[in-house]
Amino acid sequence: MPVPWFLLSLALGRSPMVLSLEKLMGPQDTARCSPGLSCHLWDGDVLCLPGSIVSAPGPVLVPTRLQTELVLRCHQETDCDLCVRVAIHLAVHGHWEEPKDEDRSGRATDLELEEPRNAFLQAQVVLSFQAYPTARCVLLEVQVPAALVQPGHSVGSVVFDCFEAALGAEVRLWSYTQPRYQKELNLTQQLPALPWLSVSADGDDVHLVLDVSEEQHFGLSLYWNQVQGPTKPWWHSNLTGPRNITLNHTDLFPCLCIQVWPLEPDSVRTSLCPFKEDPRAHRNLWRAARLRLLSPQGWQLNAPCLLLAEATLCWQAPGGGPCLSLVPPLSRENVTVNKTLELPLLNAHPNLCVQVSSWEKLQLQECLWADSLGALKDDMLLLETRGPQDNRSLCALEPSGCTPLLSQASTRAARLGEQLLQDLQSGQCLQLWEDDLRALWACPMDKYVHQRWALVWLACLLLASALFLLFLVKKNQVKAVARGRATLLVYSAEDSGFERLVGALASALCQLPLRVAVDLWSRRELSAQGPLAWFHAQRRQTLQEGGVVVLLFSPGAVALCHEWLQDGASASAPHGPHDAFAASLSCVLPDFLQGRAPGRYVGAYFEGLLHSEAVPALFRSVPVFSLPSQLPDFLRTLQGPGTLRPGRLGERAKRVSRALQPTLDQLLQPPRDPGDPEDGTRVGT
Repeated sequence: MPVPWFLLSLALGRSPMVLSLEKLMGPQDTARCSPGLSCHLWDGDVLCLPGSIVSAPGPVLVPTRLQTELVLRCHQETDCDLCVRVAIHLAVHGHWEEPKDEDRSGRATDLELEEPRNAFLQAQVVLSFQAYPTARCVLLEVQVPAALVQPGHSVGSVVFDCFEAALGAEVRLWSYTQPRYQKELNLTQQLPALPWLSVSADGDDVHLVLDVSEEQHFGLSLYWNQVQGPTKPWWHSNLTGPRNITLNHTDLFPCLCIQVWPLEPDSVRTSLCPFKEDPRAHRNLWRAARLRLLSPQGWQLNAPCLLLAEATLCWQAPGGGPCLSLVPPLSRENVTVNKTLELPLLNAHPNLCVQVSSWEKLQLQECLWADSLGALKDDMLLLETRGPQDNRSLCALEPSGCTPLLSQASTRAARLGEQLLQDLQSGQCLQLWEDDLRALWACPMDKYVHQRWALVWLACLLLASALFLLFLVKKNQVKAVARGRATLLVYSAEDSGFERLVGALASALCQLPLRVAVDLWSRRELSAQGPLAWFHAQRRQTLQEGGVVVLLFSPGAVALCHEWLQDGASASAPHGPHDAFAASLSCVLPDFLQGRAPGRYVGAYFEGLLHSEAVPALFRSVPVFSLPSQLPDFLRTLQGPGTLRPGRLGERAKRVSRALQPTLDQLLQPPRDPGDPEDGTRVGT
């Protein structure tokens, strides 16, 4: 019985009319023939092997035309899928063999009385179907009575029900006989899509345009189509009439899908995933990916979508150099998103880091044990290779290669080769990994550095102490002014206007003077080291020198803080390739949560861009200043108490305010032609 299906009617016609499609109950495939023919469908699918073309021994059946029709296959009364019905039209190809001349006269009478050599003509017809990701081949046996066999004439058709497919799919059909007497018959058809739903880009925004009648009520859902586990809803709404829905480009992911259905009983839901190949979506996915330590040897790669990636271990020496890959001896490992992976380690070490690469390009790097085991150590990594008869060799893994310990090389490992060998034999080195033939050891180097440089350090310490005391005697404040306090500015790179404002603030603070560090001035180092490693190094140096870290809050920075406070390491990624704010949260938040922030951090925000109440409560444990109105207090906190007289402090605050105001006014100025869409809805951030 035909049943109306609203969604298919929209796909198959522009007018919102109800279209009836034939409804087939049950999952079984069937075949039927036109009158006069008999046919049989083989059970199960067969291999698609056309073979070579052979000569027909006489009249044979061959397919001449393919014809399709859309129907519905229903597993239950309200659970139906779109299905393609295929009709194969058949004709007779070839002729009966003519008798020789000498036999014609003698057998003429017999041919009139005898039945044809075959009472029927039989053929095995293969029907092949492809619609990504489905591929099938079925076999139909067809028999035609000899009385209907007329060479070159059609004998009827056989109808197959049916091949399941999806809206918008490209369907390819082939048909031939076994054995094959002619070239395969083929047909390519594009199934109806959803002409009433389109996706378009406008600058940084993506528009979903739904062109339906004003009276039509429908549901719209945006969700992440995850490989493991159920889909994760992101946004849902019941809407009426035509709509223009806006998404920010930062909300796009390859697995972000759109599901639409009419708000009526037993309606069919159709899903589209239009961002699978969008480069912006893939960039956002890697920015959102996070590495998370679960146990001493367990870790996860968290991301909203499936990622094709490989993970390796590397050794990060202090000083910010490249992370030394440990492949070999350790092998690469394919990564499954949101699945716990075990590292083949005997002991953890703060210098061990995980690198995640995709298509041989490094995407993520994180030293998972740095927070739990402390800062990077100046240890030497040794590779032990075991040979036959208990022979073994040792070399030190350095950027230049694996240096044998007892060699004449000019590297540090070669100079201290004998001492390192004694340390290993006496049990002072930590074993990180081993197999039957190799092992990795981490040997401390601190004592050798101390021994070699003890006198130098002592002389430097005495000299520094003398200079320091002398300087304090003469003028303590002159030192602070001449050298300036170390200040690290951290912000969320939302757009070019906000970056110009941060650059203006940093330049003005340098004139006070303060020793200002900001990622805008270190893009080459930031690209080489990555946001996380760069921020770790800058923060450590700033705090070691008694400086202060300034958190510049903006709407984007506040959103990132809320996401981290709610979801931890699975929060969203930074907005740009050089954005250190999101990377900084991994070590800034522990300082605030454990009460170590006062005296080391201050906060600030720009008036007109953010309200004071928008700053998360966790960060109000340190002073938070409104700029430029609270510039005097802000500068007093940065430079430290007692460094400047009130009059000079006020003059410097005015200079900084004059430097900031033009950029801030330009940023707060509304656009000239804002453009007001007739009917728009903004979704996401």
